[in-house]
Amino acid sequence: RDVRVFEVLDRDGRLQGVFMGDYFARPSKRSGAWMSAFQGQHKLEGGRIPVIYNVMNFARGAPGEPALLSLDDARTLFHEFGHALHGLLSDVTYPSVSGTSVSRDFVELPSQLYEHWLTVPEILKKYARHFKTGEPMPQALLDKVLAASTFNSGFQTVEFTASALVDMAYHTAGDVEDPIQFEKARLAELKMPDAIVMRHRTPHFAHVFSGDGYSAGYYSYLWSEVLDADAFSAFEESGDLFNAELAEKLRKHVYSSGGSVDPEDAYKAFRGSMPKPDAMMEKRGLV
Repeated sequence: RDVRVFEVLDRDGRLQGVFMGDYFARPSKRSGAWMSAFQGQHKLEGGRIPVIYNVMNFARGAPGEPALLSLDDARTLFHEFGHALHGLLSDVTYPSVSGTSVSRDFVELPSQLYEHWLTVPEILKKYARHFKTGEPMPQALLDKVLAASTFNSGFQTVEFTASALVDMAYHTAGDVEDPIQFEKARLAELKMPDAIVMRHRTPHFAHVFSGDGYSAGYYSYLWSEVLDADAFSAFEESGDLFNAELAEKLRKHVYSSGGSVDPEDAYKAFRGSMPKPDAMMEKRGLV
């Protein structure tokens, strides 16, 4: 009874896929939020439409009250639905390159890009309303939320970057007899400020040591942010955050191509150039 199911239609009314949302926490459910697929899109042997699902762990409302989401909850909802769109809009021949079956440092682009519309006024006023009065979020409160989003971003940027560089150092160094001393030496080479530590110290750096997913790839978090900020700036530069022509290019070259096209070629086909870090630096309030 918790799961909501939606048929997703294309612009001509044809069935594009099926989306399922499982949003609330349950005792039997693992924590976190994620997107996955019961069935990926492909065109072999008659083809298959995508059947995509999002899983969240939002708290239920009190009896008789609606569930209320924090801003972080809403961001998670947008993020995971960005992944869902990547699966739903897939248009490839082979299942091995369908939807989110792309390189690690490209897979977060569709999801993180979708987050940018979270605080666009035209979107915000549709969902950020007082649950009793229906009044939209006051502009003064939104201004405070946006101002707070860049608080301490310099600190966060350094701790993430240091972790990424130490990760790469570990995976290019061969055998390391004393990991703690190795970490200390690498941070000294980077002239790491004493007041800032790595986002994940070596003993608990599970991202890069518990599997192959992020080994020598922790940098992809920041790289994905470079991509999503640069991609969103294309809409800002057009003067229309809902530019239909740009959205169609995004769908064609990024969301629908899966892993069938090299990520560099896919991005340049959409944007017309390689991404630059300027938009990410501005988004973080660093310039």
